[in-house]
Amino acid sequence: MTDVLRYTAFSQDPAGGNPAGVVLDAAGLDDADMLAIAAELGYSESAFLTAPPEGLGGEPGRAYTIRYFSPKAEVPFCGHATVATAVALGERIGPGELVFATRAGTVPVTVTEDGDTLRATLTSVEPHVEDVSPDDLTEALAALDWPEADLDPALPPRIAFAGARHLVLAAATRERLADLAYDFERLAALMLRLDLTTVQLVWRGSDTVFHVRDPFPVGGVVEDPATGAAAAAFGAYLRELALVPEESVLTLHQGEDLGRPGVLTVTLRTGDPRVRVGGAGTSIPA
Repeated sequence: MTDVLRYTAFSQDPAGGNPAGVVLDAAGLDDADMLAIAAELGYSESAFLTAPPEGLGGEPGRAYTIRYFSPKAEVPFCGHATVATAVALGERIGPGELVFATRAGTVPVTVTEDGDTLRATLTSVEPHVEDVSPDDLTEALAALDWPEADLDPALPPRIAFAGARHLVLAAATRERLADLAYDFERLAALMLRLDLTTVQLVWRGSDTVFHVRDPFPVGGVVEDPATGAAAAAFGAYLRELALVPEESVLTLHQGEDLGRPGVLTVTLRTGDPRVRVGGAGTSIPA
């Protein structure tokens, strides 16, 4: 009998943030088993731990291989399921440093204790940012039913990667971001062609505060409530385009429009291309 835990990431409230399934010992599961568990849970992603590969490093007992499955397919990296898993481990083996081997690369995670709350901060693989073609942008906007005039010209569209690929589109107003009713199949087809995990829709509230939403049709869900991988990619995007100082701490609010508010902290450091994404996590009562 597989022990499937349920945790939420980027919130101290089980009803907030983004829920994930967590299997701390998936050694006896094959790909079909993991996909079936993820599909039965219905969360945007679930995480499965096995023994680390040789040479991964990290402290004994604090290094793992981690795989992520949406209800439809395996994904290379998932930030919220990483945070959820790290919090679950922190409750069992204590705060400290963890190392995860993912399909996207090695991801260190630091778990800290703040009173009764555990927080986990992941460090992404090295990110990159690329242009999106005019035709692909036109198709994305058509699938979203967003007029081009509703985009914020100060934050130009790009595809950003920090473990998974995300199309970044910035809304000119909070009202535009709140009004999300898109063509599920049409957007999914474009995302599959461009190898996108989500579309990162953003609105800039201030110099360091952003509100974000992430359609996720390729994962079989309409919207991801809190998306750590996209937050990491977005941090790389902001730095690449010099839209924030090279050394920055950013706050991303996500899930408010779904009734599952969460807060993601994105940290950029001078001299380190990687992006750090952190937040609280907690178990979801059965």
